Amino acid sequence: MPRSSAPNAVVFWPVVVVIVIADIVTKLIALSTLPPFTPQPVLGEGLRLTLVRNKGAAFGLYLGDYSRYIFMVLTVGALVILWRLYQSTREGDLPRTLAIGLVCAGAVGNLIDRIRWHEGVVDFIDVGFRDMRWPTFNVADMAVTSGAILLAIVLWQEDRAAAQAAQAVLPVDPRRPVTPLPQGPEAS
Repeated sequence: MPRSSAPNAVVFWPVVVVIVIADIVTKLIALSTLPPFTPQPVLGEGLRLTLVRNKGAAFGLYLGDYSRYIFMVLTVGALVILWRLYQSTREGDLPRTLAIGLVCAGAVGNLIDRIRWHEGVVDFIDVGFRDMRWPTFNVADMAVTSGAILLAIVLWQEDRAAAQAAQAVLPVDPRRPVTPLPQGPEAS
């Protein structure tokens, strides 16, 4: 497997450091300036700052009194897997490197909160319309989400390219007709 090298590190480490610092700083500002559970309009009702603590995971997933520790262990496990994925990234594969860096940075940002505060992860960005609100989130959550979407796209493209390459190298028997694979709705 190819090993990640200097061109990837030039993208990976700055992304991780900048996102983690931005996450920590914005959370400290939110903690020192926002009253808990009191929405502060920024762009009308569409964007508000509302300080909340999330003891669970994404979308408030809560697993009881041990959620904090369960999610710490799961996060460390995810970071190990992401690190191995980073190490296997081809030199110069910047989209994949960026995606992994974003997910790692967000995971680290929220892990820091879980370690520091028993009250849970600090969330404060509140978007929506009237009573239709997205769950409150933070900079780390934005990094995880955008990185996960980018990583899914990158891995899908890699899988597609590998399948096409495998198809191209299959031996063809000239005496046997080639049957194309079904495509479209009739393929299911």
